[in-house]
Amino acid sequence: MIRIVLVDDQELVRTGLRTLAERDGDITVVGEAGTGRAGLARIRELQPDVVLMDVRMPEMDGLQATREVVADPRLRDVRVLVLTTFDEDEHVFEAIRAGAAGYLLKDVSPTDLRQGIRVVAAGESLLSPSVTRTVLRSLADRLQAAVDDTPLQVLTQREREVLALVGRGLSNDEIARELFLSPATARTYVSRLLTKLDARDRARLVVLAYETGLVIPGA
Repeated sequence: MIRIVLVDDQELVRTGLRTLAERDGDITVVGEAGTGRAGLARIRELQPDVVLMDVRMPEMDGLQATREVVADPRLRDVRVLVLTTFDEDEHVFEAIRAGAAGYLLKDVSPTDLRQGIRVVAAGESLLSPSVTRTVLRSLADRLQAAVDDTPLQVLTQREREVLALVGRGLSNDEIARELFLSPATARTYVSRLLTKLDARDRARLVVLAYETGLVIPGA
């Protein structure tokens, strides 16, 4: 059973999310909160598998709450899935930089909502390639001005190639096909990248690929 906490300042939204999330019986909502500060307290109390976190909330927004979850060693296994709309592109980027496992749009289908929760609970990152490109393209100027490829100096050329494909949003199987590797070898490369770059998850690898200039927004 996947245990989740809902953090959103609209009670109606929380009620709808609870109903949709619990429909198949393998996901249960163990708590909810209407502000980032209250959500953080509930997360520390309940230590769920996944948090569905809104961005814009009173007292403490979802970005700061996400940073605090990620920074707390007691919550290392808690995965934050940000809920957003298209007009919050930069907020979503900052949430991923803060350590969120990914994000969903609030108009997501019920099936995709549940599948997204399962993906994140399994330790993967939920990053739609099309939406990720939209988010990062909007930040192209800022990212290009701040390019620093120092973190990549510990990588081999093949590891850089794999990181670039992760940054483009490819799955492990797609990376394997692109580089003519076995799926197991592709998974090994991604795991090695997480270790070498001290990245919490795949979402952080995507950010690093852009921040270091390995992947150019809009290219």
